[in-house]
Amino acid sequence: MCGVAGFTNFVINYKEEPEKWAGILDKMNQAQKHRGPDEEGAFLSEHCGLSHVRLSIIDLETGHQPMTRQVGNHRCTISYNGELYNMRQLRQELMSEGVVFSTTSDTEVILAGYMQHGREFVKRLNGIFAYAIWDERLKHLLLFRDRAGVKPLFYGK
Repeated sequence: MCGVAGFTNFVINYKEEPEKWAGILDKMNQAQKHRGPDEEGAFLSEHCGLSHVRLSIIDLETGHQPMTRQVGNHRCTISYNGELYNMRQLRQELMSEGVVFSTTSDTEVILAGYMQHGREFVKRLNGIFAYAIWDERLKHLLLFRDRAGVKPLFYGK
């Protein structure tokens, strides 16, 4: 089990007071620490903050989150909780399309798949999951969860 939390606002520039917003992300991590005691991380951009606590199961060395990937000028960051049952198949398909991976994590498969195919890639996922992707180029925060809602996903406005 992992924990995902975050915020987005297009009026506030979080980079103008990074210590303040990093502190809030840290408090989010502390509140959800029971969901992932092994590791924690945070990501902060001008208009998005993501925090993550991790229960390490696969890719213990390079599966740190939030995970950022950049291809050309397209940069995206993901915070993910779940298990992807068809990860190997999706990874092979993406590799046959020229995608190069730097980890063995299902997190990177989801992020690379999103960057290659867009938000429709979620329809190809077989598993239990909830995740947030910040697309820096589009300035979108996208939230996804598995069809049955096994992994919780809550948001507020």
